[in-house]
Amino acid sequence: MDIPEKKLIIAIDGHSSCGKSTVAKDLAKKIKYTYIDSGAMYRVVTLFAMRNNLISSDKVDENKLAHLIDQVNISFKYNTKKQRHETYLNAELVEDEIRQMAVSNNVSLIAKIKFVREKMVAFQRELSKEGGVIMDGRDIGTVVFPNADLKIFMTADVEIRAIRRYKELKDKGENISLDEIRENVSKRDYIDENRDESPLRKADDAIVLNNSHLTPDEQLDWIVDRMNEL
Repeated sequence: MDIPEKKLIIAIDGHSSCGKSTVAKDLAKKIKYTYIDSGAMYRVVTLFAMRNNLISSDKVDENKLAHLIDQVNISFKYNTKKQRHETYLNAELVEDEIRQMAVSNNVSLIAKIKFVREKMVAFQRELSKEGGVIMDGRDIGTVVFPNADLKIFMTADVEIRAIRRYKELKDKGENISLDEIRENVSKRDYIDENRDESPLRKADDAIVLNNSHLTPDEQLDWIVDRMNEL
């Protein structure tokens, strides 16, 4: 794999459960870039809101969240023993908790709030000042880094995404049905694409990567090939 020497900013956007974070993490490790999980940031805010009883019946108490959001301190560390990037809320390790279905069912509600997105975008830009960064999410190429060196829009068939997510959660011991996962994936797609604030869409200059039938290694090779074309 011929890795470019120039430190690029790579933006990976796309639908939920299509493997954006997995690809971004693996690529960052392989080419020694910094990985920033923007989705984890919104999941942390969601977890914070849930712990403070700010979400009820698919509605968020935005006034209370606005008053409390400065209490949310997000950080990332790489766990060398587990060989994974981990997310912290106010110095508490929450990596596994933010991936649970309860958070997944509410994260789109939090992610569409304007003041939340503004705070997260400012943080993301601060983390990426030096380049050599890979960030995945919903609006990285359209809002966070409109001038990113490489923009990728990832997607996969809904059924394939649901099955992948189902296997992932079952492996973690969650008692969940494939139907529930399928409904969650479709619901998140709809909310992400139709929200008023920074909706999910492919940037005009983004390259589409449909990974429905690609292995992880094939996806990494595909992205590095695109990097070398710059």
